[in-house]
Amino acid sequence: MHVLFVHQNFPAQFGQIANHLVRKHGWQCTFASQHGGEIEGIGRVLYEPRSGARAETNFCSRTFENQIWNSTALFDALRSRPDVQPDLIVGHSGMVSTLYLRELYDAPIINYFEFFYRTHDSDIDFRVDLPPCDTATLLRARTRNAMLLLDLENCDAGYAPTVFQQSQLPAEFQPKIRTIFDGIDTEFWKPVERPSRRVAAIDIPSDHRVLTYVSRGMESMRGFDIFMQIADRVCRERQDVTVLVIGEDRIAYGGDARFTEGKTFKEWFLSKHPIDLSRIHFVGRVRPSELVQVFSLSDVHLYLTVPFTLSWSLLNAMSCGALAIGSDTAPVRELIEDGTNGLLVDFFQIDRWVELVLQVLDDPAAFDPLRKAARQTVLDSYTLPKCLDKMLALYRELGVGVDAHSSTDP
Repeated sequence: MHVLFVHQNFPAQFGQIANHLVRKHGWQCTFASQHGGEIEGIGRVLYEPRSGARAETNFCSRTFENQIWNSTALFDALRSRPDVQPDLIVGHSGMVSTLYLRELYDAPIINYFEFFYRTHDSDIDFRVDLPPCDTATLLRARTRNAMLLLDLENCDAGYAPTVFQQSQLPAEFQPKIRTIFDGIDTEFWKPVERPSRRVAAIDIPSDHRVLTYVSRGMESMRGFDIFMQIADRVCRERQDVTVLVIGEDRIAYGGDARFTEGKTFKEWFLSKHPIDLSRIHFVGRVRPSELVQVFSLSDVHLYLTVPFTLSWSLLNAMSCGALAIGSDTAPVRELIEDGTNGLLVDFFQIDRWVELVLQVLDDPAAFDPLRKAARQTVLDSYTLPKCLDKMLALYRELGVGVDAHSSTDP
């Protein structure tokens, strides 16, 4: 069997399933992308768009224009490779589409639907404490769904990683879509008995409690500003706290640049809120192996998000046995049951966040049952083998053969 995976980046969400199909089932897998490296045994097809949206392109249609250029480039790249003849196409419905591949291949198409944009009761209007989006941004959000809607109509089946993300899709397409998470490698993301107290170039005193925050970018959608206010107050209450902030000083999602006056969101926030940073360390990006150490060392891990995609970092933290306190928002409630495998707090209630963090830091061992339950939650429902089994079941339903070699094999 030959599966063609399509994503702008490599390996993204499909690297694990492709690697598994090659190693465990002996399938042929080809990955079509614009960016990325190599994985042994997986074929590559690179595409390069010849143009894209320009300054004169209507603001509301720029995303769609770029998607069209990417998707036609994908089509041209694959048309020049007659050796690529997939039995199944699996594509991420984002900056590149599988839409045109119907004209190349007679193969079922499965699309991965990460997020459907809404203008109300969504990520766009959740941060009522910040300047609201302008009208052009609201209109653009609606047209950003254009290619995704074409993919929803065109695909034979689709999936979303969480129930929340699936629920955002239009009701008329729900019967085609199921929930399948990407999968966590719990043999890698697991507690370390004696984690290193040196992170990057930071030596953490042996008597210090550790508060952690991880995000791709430091931005409002992931509550960076709320976290910093919590961390500042916790550090003022206790002198034995070290704060580790993992991530890059950039805006990965959302529209913070509309009000940050040319600064990053971190720079903008700190220019308005004088905070003692002597025990708040911005570590930048770290290797996954070092992040395992960070999660294992953490006494309290804070995760905040508006109603948006759920970060892998939260599941990785819980898989490592971290005590996670999360924002009481839809995607987080799906994973954390308050008082059972973590704690939930209203996104904006800084006093309550501080109260709970201090309560945990007073007696971290008292919360060990929640830490164990957090890892068990991931083991029960989010392990890579369990998620791969669901994916292979979807393949079977589309008539794509899967051999009897179970994905749960070691």
